[in-house]
Amino acid sequence: MQKDCIYLDNNATTKVDPEVVEAMLPYLTDYYGNPSSMHTFGGQVKKALNKAHEQVAALLGADESEIIFTSGGTEGDNAAIRSALLAQPDKRHIITTQVEHPAVLTLCKQLEKQGYSVTYLSVNHAGQLDLNELEAALTGNTALVSIMYANNETGVVFPIEQIGLRVKESGALFHVDAVQAVGKIPMNMKTSTIDMLTMSGHKIHAPKGIGALYVRRGVRFRPMLIGGGQQRGRRAGTENVPGVVALGKAAELELLHLESATARERKLRDRLEKTIIATIPDCQVNGDSTQRLPNTTNIGFKYIEGEAILLHLNKHGICASSGSACSSGSLEPSHVLRAMGLPYTILHGSIRFSLCRYTTDAEIDAVLAVMPGIIEHLRSLSPFKNDEASWLQQRDGEMGRWGDGEKNKSLVAN
Repeated sequence: MQKDCIYLDNNATTKVDPEVVEAMLPYLTDYYGNPSSMHTFGGQVKKALNKAHEQVAALLGADESEIIFTSGGTEGDNAAIRSALLAQPDKRHIITTQVEHPAVLTLCKQLEKQGYSVTYLSVNHAGQLDLNELEAALTGNTALVSIMYANNETGVVFPIEQIGLRVKESGALFHVDAVQAVGKIPMNMKTSTIDMLTMSGHKIHAPKGIGALYVRRGVRFRPMLIGGGQQRGRRAGTENVPGVVALGKAAELELLHLESATARERKLRDRLEKTIIATIPDCQVNGDSTQRLPNTTNIGFKYIEGEAILLHLNKHGICASSGSACSSGSLEPSHVLRAMGLPYTILHGSIRFSLCRYTTDAEIDAVLAVMPGIIEHLRSLSPFKNDEASWLQQRDGEMGRWGDGEKNKSLVAN
């Protein structure tokens, strides 16, 4: 089993921080009581849950009573969207974007089959939204606007507060999938326009299978899981105590390191990116170059396949990605890059590097040492040497933009 590698796929998942492991272990062994029990043995576990509420709330700039622990981002997105619709049964319209995570897009597709109307906002070549399109889509029938804080593939950050102001004026609820943004962008829910926000533990150095949903006090919430009265009746089921404790500790560490870590990650990311662009011809950065996460770069290499690049990187013990890990089973190019209207030559040759606070200068050096050779080798095998190839031009015309025709529906099915 491979253990040591250069890991630059942190938007997919992160290493669990040793301090997080240390914090959670006692709740797997010694402190195994049920936090809902009346006895002291369970009561001390309840105190640990209360502390985790405070730690997560501090990271989000929220009140601990506004935090609901979940199993992760997918559950949080589903719970928020379904709750907003159940709380407003007379409204049948949802607004989201073409570049959302499958946890949102696949649910919206299902809701369309149940009679809801869904508007999928487009993005430009930089991956940014047109707020005029949002305003035009808002109606008195709009129950919810669900828009991600930052894109998991390109790192592009949306103007969430500007969006939120427009949503509030319309009377709709505003949900934000912030799975990629939490821990990388300072947040203050006390002054935010966000009604509900989703986060996931395994993106911030906590284990998989734990996350949290922020619900603003006063927002009507209809629980998705019904049963006991845990978490003030908003999510039934005995809490995943070790996971919750781990998430609390991870949140505490993210808040502690946020400023220094993001500055360092940005510096490393920029060096990686600029050197690749300077040393390898026919490549480009995909997405907004300024409004994006500090740890993420998505680079397209013309005339070759991204999967082939990843396989060669893997031979050198380097882990990267061609997009969302939740869609990696699809042979179709990224729905995010397609929505941006990128040419076929870039769509299929794009890979994502995503860093974290454990990434080192030496690891960046190692990637830069092998990338030119990998790209040169793959291009020497490619039959497509330039954009004039008639086959490529035909493919560009066929691809279209996200949402055009039945062939694009599969893009959000994985």
